[in-house]
Amino acid sequence: MSGLHSVHDLVRKAPSCIHEFPIESRPNRMTKAPKIDETEHVAPEFELQSFLPYRLAVLADAVSQSIAELYSERFALNRAEWRILAALGDEPNMTGKQLSAYTTLDKMQVSRAVNAMLDRSLLIRSENPADRRNMVLCLSDQGQELLSQVIPVVQEREKFLLEALTETEQTMFEVASRKIHEKAKQLLDH
Repeated sequence: MSGLHSVHDLVRKAPSCIHEFPIESRPNRMTKAPKIDETEHVAPEFELQSFLPYRLAVLADAVSQSIAELYSERFALNRAEWRILAALGDEPNMTGKQLSAYTTLDKMQVSRAVNAMLDRSLLIRSENPADRRNMVLCLSDQGQELLSQVIPVVQEREKFLLEALTETEQTMFEVASRKIHEKAKQLLDH
């Protein structure tokens, strides 16, 4: 930039086309933004804290964390491993895909948890007689033993949480949650 010693020199030597625009039409950072008619863009009244999906997510997270604290500290299980352990206790001989659907975990979470549980000898993997491309998983003797230790602990925590509700409220909660779940499934089935 020979011959330019200051910003003033740069402006003086700027292309002349910049000066061809009237000053009023040049962008100015100091001018106010055009006023927007707010009546056209008013969002409907909404409070996230009252929104059912948010409230359910917060509730599920709080309950899940309060129970995860137990199986994580006492039994060295993460959430995915606990769900798979419990799922295979309910329904032995499931494929990874079936476990994913049963536990609501994604394929990658199931894969990681299954591999960790195989490393700890909590699971047995065998060939699926119905489809040799898929492997079937079930609990090993060690997995069964661990499940038998975890269940009373998590059931005690569940009992503690449910003490917040009367028996009638517990029944109402069960019925209401089942109904909402069915409605949500209707939307997913379309």
